[in-house]
Amino acid sequence: MKHLSALPEQGRPAQDVLAELRDMRGGDLPTHGGRLFAYVYDAGLAGLDDLAAAAHALSAHVNGLDPTAFPSLLAMENDLVAAAAQVLGGDEHAVGSVTSGGTESLILAVKAARDSRPDIARPRLVMPVTAHAALAKAASYLRVELDTVPVDPVSLRVDPAAVAAAITPDTVLVACSAPSYAHGLIDPVEPIAAAAAANGVRCHVDACFGGWTLPYLRRLGEPIPPFDLSVPGVTSISVDLHKYAYVPKGVSVLLHRDESLRMPQYFGYADWPGYTMVNPVISSTRSGGPIAAAWATLRHIGDDGYLALAAKTRDATRAIGGSVARIADFAVIPRESTVVAFMSSSIDLFVLADELAARGWHTQPQFRHGAIPASVHLTVTAAVAPRVGEFEADFAAAVEAARAHGPIALPDGILDLLETAPVEQIAGALGLGASGGLPDRMAPVNSLLNAVAPAVREKLLIAFLSLLQRPSRRP
Repeated sequence: MKHLSALPEQGRPAQDVLAELRDMRGGDLPTHGGRLFAYVYDAGLAGLDDLAAAAHALSAHVNGLDPTAFPSLLAMENDLVAAAAQVLGGDEHAVGSVTSGGTESLILAVKAARDSRPDIARPRLVMPVTAHAALAKAASYLRVELDTVPVDPVSLRVDPAAVAAAITPDTVLVACSAPSYAHGLIDPVEPIAAAAAANGVRCHVDACFGGWTLPYLRRLGEPIPPFDLSVPGVTSISVDLHKYAYVPKGVSVLLHRDESLRMPQYFGYADWPGYTMVNPVISSTRSGGPIAAAWATLRHIGDDGYLALAAKTRDATRAIGGSVARIADFAVIPRESTVVAFMSSSIDLFVLADELAARGWHTQPQFRHGAIPASVHLTVTAAVAPRVGEFEADFAAAVEAARAHGPIALPDGILDLLETAPVEQIAGALGLGASGGLPDRMAPVNSLLNAVAPAVREKLLIAFLSLLQRPSRRP
C-alpha cells in the first residue's frame, strides 16, 4: 500500500482525498456481504448504513463531556441504556452507561468492583479461562489479580463448583460469559451468580459478543438459559450494540442492577483550578456521532426487526453448522448462540482457513490452549443467510484442498530460534515484512503461533505489531 502524507505541504481537494481513502480501503477485508466471519456485523438491510451515517453526521461534533451543554446526547444515551435494560432483564432500578466498546465496558465493570472494596489491598477477579481476553486486559490495567478457572477440554464448560472454590476473601468480582467468544457457549450463570452472592461478591456477565441476540433467540424457541439481570446475584452485564444490534462501531452498554452498584464506576476530580471533571466512563470528550448512529439504528430496526434478524441468523447458523458437520473430519461445537466453531484431528485447520480465504471466505483460526485443541471460529450474522449455499460448496472444496495439501511443516530450527533471534529475523523466516506486508497464506505463521506457549505467542505478536506500527515516511 502506498503511503500518503497525512500532512502534505499543500492541502488536497476534497474529492481527491476521498478517492485516496477509497483506494486505501480497497485492500481491506469486506465489511458487508456475509463473507467475513469475524470483526464486523452486517444486518444486510438496505439503507441502514445511509441512515447511520446521516445520524452520525448530525451529532459528530457534539461533545459528551458535559450533558448540560448537549442534552440531546444525554437523552440518546438514556434511551440506549433503557433499551438494553429492556432486552437484558433490567427492572426499574437498573442504570447504565454507554461506552466505546466491550473492552471499555469490561474495564469499567472491573473498576466499579475494585473501587467498591477499598479495604482489599490486592483485589482479585475470578473467571473461566474461556472468558474474553478484555477482562484480563482490565485486570492488567487496574492491577487486579486474575484467577482463571479451567474448563472441561471436551465440553468446554466450566464447573460452577470450581468457580465457587476459586473465590477468596480478596475476590471483588466473578465474571462469566453469555456467550463466550471463542466457542459461542453460555456459561452456567445461575449457579455462578449464586456462588458470588453467597460470598458477598459482585458477578458480571459479559454479554458483549452475542448477548443482544439471546433473548430474541429464546423468543424464537431456542433453549437459552437464564443469564441476564433477571438472575439473582448478577450485579452487572455488558452488551455491545455494534455487534448484533448492528450499529456502527463503537457503542456498548454497561448495565448495573442499581445505582449504588454503579457509583464506584465514576471518576471525579475538583482539586485543580479548571472545571470539575466528572466522568461516568473512561473517555472525557466523546463524539456524539456513534451514539446518534446507534440511537437511529435501534429506532429504525425496532424490536420486531431484531426478532426477524435473529431468526435469519439462527437459520444461517444452523445451515453453516450443518455444512461443517456433514463432513466426518470435523467436530462441531454444540450451537448455543450465533457461532459456528469446529475442530479437527485430521485436517490442518490453518491450511483450511487459507483455502477458505482463497475462495473469499474469511474465518478466524483459534490456537490451542492447554488441552483445548485449535479451532476455527465463525461469527454468523444475518447477512450470511443468502450465502449459505455458496459457503457449503466452497467449504467442501476447501476441505479437499486442505486434505491434499497436508499439514504445515515448520522450518527446521524455528522453535529454537524463538529463544534468541530478534523478531525481525523470525518475521523474515516466516515471510512477514517489516513494511507491513503479509504473506498470501497465513498457515505457516499460525502453525508457529499454535506450537508455542501463550507467553511466547504474546511476545511474538506484540513485537510484530510494533514493527507494523511505524510512522510512514514521506517519499
